[in-house]
Amino acid sequence: MVSAPAAAAPWSRPARVAASAAILVYLVAVVVPPLAGPPPASDLARVLIQPLRPLVGTLALGHGYRFFAPNPGPGHSLRYRVSRSDGSSLAGSLPDATADRPRLLYHRRFMVAEKIAALVPPADAPDDVRQRARGDWLPLVRGVAGQVLERHRGVVVEIELVEHHLPGPEELGDRPAGESAGAGEGEAPGGDVVVPLGTFTWQGAPGGAGVAR
Repeated sequence: MVSAPAAAAPWSRPARVAASAAILVYLVAVVVPPLAGPPPASDLARVLIQPLRPLVGTLALGHGYRFFAPNPGPGHSLRYRVSRSDGSSLAGSLPDATADRPRLLYHRRFMVAEKIAALVPPADAPDDVRQRARGDWLPLVRGVAGQVLERHRGVVVEIELVEHHLPGPEELGDRPAGESAGAGEGEAPGGDVVVPLGTFTWQGAPGGAGVAR
């Protein structure tokens, strides 16, 4: 005769309290990082995330869900113009939605532009702030310049950071069809903000990526 399996021992009250607390902390660690992301962000969420940062970092919970919704910010791209030794020139941008294939390549180049944009201060930032930040973003831009010059066999490249304006519903509703927003100082047509990053010249051997400001 086969005996019935023994019933599992019930959890003790302290064990249930500890498990419930662990689950609650984990749920908070999942919910709070998106709320405490870049502005606009909740001040309460920024306070709550401080003691949770070790857990958020260990479990890689700091995903940027708010990058997509509900209030996505402006996007960025790097616009360049290459001059060749024969006098010809060409223009392009990183990323390029029509040329970057597969889609993962477009995404990687998009993230390069966003990384640089995060390091470049606004055009109206104080001079000392801009000079300090220059040491952070300039090496990355030099690397991009070297790759662009090598790919297009150029000798000089001018690079600009473009912040693409994201019009709100009120702008689209008030603007006549086919009319774009005007461009102010430092802006391109459509409200895009353009920040010059410099002119770079090729100094490396074939296959190198040495450039100088």
